[in-house]
Amino acid sequence: MNEIKIEEIEGFSFGQAESPDGLTGCTVVLSKQGAIAGVDVRGGSPGTRETDLLHSDNLVQQIHGVFLSGGSAFGLDVGSGVMRFLEEKEIGFDVDITRVPIVPGAILFDLVGRPTMRRPDAEMGYQAAERAYLHTSIEQGNFGAGAGASVGKALGRHHSMKGGIGSYACQIGGIKVGALIAVNCFGDVIDPKSGKVVAGLHKGGNFLNSEQQLIEQMKTTSTNRFSQNTTIGVVVTNARVDKPQANKLASLSHDGFARTIRPSHTFVDGDTLFFMGHKDGGACDLNSLGTLATICVEKAIINAVRHASSTPGFIAARDLHKKGEKE
Repeated sequence: MNEIKIEEIEGFSFGQAESPDGLTGCTVVLSKQGAIAGVDVRGGSPGTRETDLLHSDNLVQQIHGVFLSGGSAFGLDVGSGVMRFLEEKEIGFDVDITRVPIVPGAILFDLVGRPTMRRPDAEMGYQAAERAYLHTSIEQGNFGAGAGASVGKALGRHHSMKGGIGSYACQIGGIKVGALIAVNCFGDVIDPKSGKVVAGLHKGGNFLNSEQQLIEQMKTTSTNRFSQNTTIGVVVTNARVDKPQANKLASLSHDGFARTIRPSHTFVDGDTLFFMGHKDGGACDLNSLGTLATICVEKAIINAVRHASSTPGFIAARDLHKKGEKE
């Protein structure tokens, strides 16, 4: 298994945009020729657009892009900007009088202490789509949909840390697989190799273990935890898949969430994962493809928090670890 850049996977292009204050943004994945896609929504508080059309029994067989956005439900407006850009390029589902771009997407909650902040909108979506069309490189950490992301929120924002967006891709033979994940989870991010917390719930520079805190709070605490959460992402491959297979592969890829985020798929997360492949790509064993996709999701999540930089109110993993070393 050779590590590659996700931009090396043919048939896909990537673009990101952030607000002027750098505290929210969106990420767009385009497929100019159309991609076979599926989705699996596992979280209890999802915010999504056009995921129903990805069900295996529905008509549309190909999509032309996926967007990931901050801004909570306001961020769904990003999809309109992506559609407008693609229509101008005559990319979309042919309905005789025009081409309708098919652009599903998902949002995460990053409206933390800034109710009047700029939210990702159609113009930001258009900008990210334009950058994707020009085949720009993906930046990890505080970019795109990961700009305002944070992790580890069982005790509120003052004990949470900076999240972000991360990518990882690999190649075996002619098959390439990659994941792009915006990490904004309620739980902790765990390195599955070492079992150690990389970023999450902390106090005084020490990690507190979100799962244990939830268990201890069970009999004594009643809280409204609906804020700041949701991890969203997309897996892309040049392998050949059909629509039912893409949906199953999206489901299998969620194992990467469960291995690195504890707890994951909670009532207050909207965890959503898209899978995009090709109808004319290379053939491969689907179980092997699902395994590679899961590994890519794991590594993309770890990359997201390791590349993140501290912002006001949220310390990043790299800075917390440095602080611990000094102490």
